[in-house]
Amino acid sequence: MSAFIRKFVCKFRSFRREQQGSVLVEMALVAPLMLTISAGVLEFGNLIYSKSLMESGLRDAARFAARCNSQLYTESNISPVINCATAARNIAVFGNPGGTGTARVRNLIADDVAIAIADPASCHDAVSGGVIQYHSVTAQVCIVRASGTLNYAGIGMLTLIGIGPIALQGAQEERLIRF
Repeated sequence: MSAFIRKFVCKFRSFRREQQGSVLVEMALVAPLMLTISAGVLEFGNLIYSKSLMESGLRDAARFAARCNSQLYTESNISPVINCATAARNIAVFGNPGGTGTARVRNLIADDVAIAIADPASCHDAVSGGVIQYHSVTAQVCIVRASGTLNYAGIGMLTLIGIGPIALQGAQEERLIRF
């Protein structure tokens, strides 16, 4: 039995001194962690990019809706008559008032975007109790609000760790101008 132990100790000492294969062992330990961190960074970057695109669309939609005047088209018999809320919603989703082409953000549809143009609850008196609340030439200042929700499914990393779709929300408000 002592010969077996002596042989084992001798092999163990030579194994400890051997350098060959150490890089492979280190790589096997570090690679899964580095790949997971890299995929997480990629997923988070994609999430921020999608949120930024959605907010950019909402900003464009609110700006368009604040200046759009469908009543002007109707009274002047200009064809085609524009529905400002629908055109603004299309701008938020597709980037154009016609609603053609591909969506700015994957999985964003027109039903996910709401446009409120001069909702009575969003109109405020410019002067209240003798105090100027808003600088305006009109008695009331009304707000246009574009808001939306995007169910971000991601590129797959979230489902691997058990996180379902994340609801990204955004909103933009503009003062109603109408020419």
